[in-house]
Amino acid sequence: MAKRSIIPFGPQHPVLPEPVHLDLILEDETVVGAVPNIGFVHRGLEKLVERKDYKEYVYIAERVCGICSCGHGIGYCESVEHVMGVEVPARGEFLRTIWMEMSRIHSHLLWLGLLADAMGFESLFMESWRLREQVLDLFDMTTGGRIIFSVNCIGGVLKDMTGEMLKKIEAAMDQMEKDFVPIEETFLGEYTVQSRLKGLGRLEPKDAVLLGAVGPTARASGIRYDARKLGYCAYGSLEVEPVIRLEGDSYARCQVRMEEVRQSFELIRRLVSMIPEGPIRVPVKGNPNGEYFMRIEQPRGEAIYYVKGSGTKFLDRFRLRTPTTSNIPPMLEMLKGCQLADVPLLILTIDPCISCTER
Repeated sequence: MAKRSIIPFGPQHPVLPEPVHLDLILEDETVVGAVPNIGFVHRGLEKLVERKDYKEYVYIAERVCGICSCGHGIGYCESVEHVMGVEVPARGEFLRTIWMEMSRIHSHLLWLGLLADAMGFESLFMESWRLREQVLDLFDMTTGGRIIFSVNCIGGVLKDMTGEMLKKIEAAMDQMEKDFVPIEETFLGEYTVQSRLKGLGRLEPKDAVLLGAVGPTARASGIRYDARKLGYCAYGSLEVEPVIRLEGDSYARCQVRMEEVRQSFELIRRLVSMIPEGPIRVPVKGNPNGEYFMRIEQPRGEAIYYVKGSGTKFLDRFRLRTPTTSNIPPMLEMLKGCQLADVPLLILTIDPCISCTER
């Protein structure tokens, strides 16, 4: 009979960029169970909604997570706008969507670099982050910031894009798509990558549904769900088809994210060609009185936002459920049966964000 032992994994681990803490239950070198321990970087950001007025809180919401900051700003602003009956101008919605899709590219390329680095694939790490720098340069050009750029506000956005900026974005998408091809082919075609990821951490479709998987983690198991289909921002003017795979393993999760990068290149080009003229925001008067619940598709998956106000400048409640919060239970299921040496890679394939989870 195999000897069973329990070993701690994290929160500080040389491979993982995030403070994930698990107690792994092992039989020899095989993982048979895992118990998560979250709360290591809890910051109490939701409580601050009682101290910052609803317009100021946009900047707090964006700091739930740096990589997903644009999406958190959009989710919070749109929730408050629905409560107050504020209609954002069409151009403002398009600008939000362009920045959101650029954030998706930026997030996926960052994830790819981290996964490559975890496998010792240093050249791929440098190439993916070199390409990511081009997205950050576009953020810098259009907003003045690179990671957290604070352009969302209640009623629209604070900054516009000139025609010259839009042309540069379109040209950059064309060039980045060409540069991305060898990165994608090298990574997905590399024997070492395939041998380490194929068959690792398979998540069955029924388990993906029952355990609440979202984003690429769910779509890699054949779940055809993408919150962008709900039509928030300018997504109602686009036909966004969910990228899915049926294998449900770690390699499939990588394939989904790589395909989503190419999909975002195309979506941004379409948004640039369709963007209407007009104002980018409307003046907002009064205070929120009511409640609203909405979903958006962050790079890591569906995020849920809930706000409640009672007619004062301070909201009574702001609640956020992040994608990693949803993907931790499926991840625990994936870990069962894998080898101890494969645990860091498997965790990275759900693209965990503990900063979001332990807000």
